[in-house]
Order: sequence, then C-alpha cells, then structure tokens
Amino acid sequence: MSILVFAESSEGKFKKTALEVVSYGKELAQQMQTNLVVVTAFVEDTSELSQYGAEKIVIGKSSQLKTADASIWADFIVAAANQESADVVVIDASANGTYVAPLVAAKLEAGYASNVIALPTSTAPFTVKRKVFSNKAFGYDQILTEKKVIGLSKNSFGLKENPTDSTISEFSPTLQEGKVTLEIVEKSSGKVTIADADIVVSGGRGLKGPENWGMIEELADVLGAATACSKPVADLGWRPHSEHVGQT
Repeated sequence: MSILVFAESSEGKFKKTALEVVSYGKELAQQMQTNLVVVTAFVEDTSELSQYGAEKIVIGKSSQLKTADASIWADFIVAAANQESADVVVIDASANGTYVAPLVAAKLEAGYASNVIALPTSTAPFTVKRKVFSNKAFGYDQILTEKKVIGLSKNSFGLKENPTDSTISEFSPTLQEGKVTLEIVEKSSGKVTIADADIVVSGGRGLKGPENWGMIEELADVLGAATACSKPVADLGWRPHSEHVGQT
C-alpha cells in the first residue's frame, strides 16, 4: 500500500500546484502510516519534490507522454499506481488534472472526490471535505471503494516543506497511441499565472476597452498578482481566454 501523487510540470519545472499536492500527499501518507510515491515526467531536477516530502520519485520516460491527450496521461498514472500498489492517488485541480483524474478513477475502478480541501477527517470510512455548489458550501464525501482518487483543490492546502531523502527511478510503461493528436503549446509571459496566484486582479467591461488595461496590470505587478477578466471581456478579444475567471 502507498499514496501516489502525480506532480505536473511545465517546461521542465514544477508548478506550484504540483508542490502543493506533494505537501498534501506527504501528510496523508503520515496519517495513513504508509509511503509517498511521486510520479512525474520530463523533469531533470526533482530536488523540489524531495523538499516537500517525496520519499520515492518515479520519472516517466515514455515518448507517448509528449502529448496533451488526457487518456494517455491517465494510462501512465494508472500504470504507476499499479506498479507501486497505490491505494490512494492524488492529482491537483489544474486544467489538466481535472480532466485526467476522473479517467484515472474509472480505469482503477476507484471512487473519486473532486475539489478536496483538507486531509481526511476519517480513514475508516475514508471521508474527505470538499467544495460544492460552485464553492458556496462544503460537503463531506465517503469513498468506500478499495482504491481512491482525490482531486485536490488549488490553493486549499498550501506548501509545507518536509525535506526528505528520496529514491529516484525511471518508468517506461507501454502506452497505447492516443485516438486524437494533441499538442502542448506553452505561452511564456514571465508573469504570475492564475493557477499559481494567491492574489488575482480582475476587470470587466467597465474599463471600456483593452487600452485601459494598463491600470490592472500595474496593480497586479505591485501586488505580485495575476491578471484576470470576465467572460465578456475575453469574448470581445480584449484579453486572452486563459485569463477568464468566474461562473458565467
């Protein structure tokens, strides 16, 4: 038995959400008196994972992983979970993680809880607290299956350093070719992304036009924040759709 955490990377570096999910996985492993295994791919320097508690690091080397196809990534995580005899798989709530986690749960025949915000209140039965109704309330879910998949809500648990001596191994499972061809396109802006931001400065059509967005960007720079916008602003082309926030 072990806890398996999937740590997502971008351009060879770990996202803040990846380190948060490792922090969560470490404390969950301590709570359940078992080991933490972190699986990732395309990263040479894994020292950050060790800093946040990864006891074992498994690095995927399969060429099929150079895709945005969620089904391929789900197969990869499932293969790692089976190899490590993982009873609990933890995945962050990034755009990719939210897509991949239910697929992993289906392939493992596991119960799945999304938007989890805390460690289990009980492990027998396994009970987790999660956000519900568009984050307007909280609920408690019991996962009664033998295997379990947790989707950790972003910025809900925080980063908690727990330096650990890690063992590192490579993992090259046989993966099927995807049914669709998807390419990952990275946009580099040098600014804080919404996914990693603790503070977000957002604007709407009240700014009258994209030429007035400078005040939003200046305030965000001062605060070390990300910029965001309403859906109508993104639809008008004033700002990229990646900055759209809200429940529109």
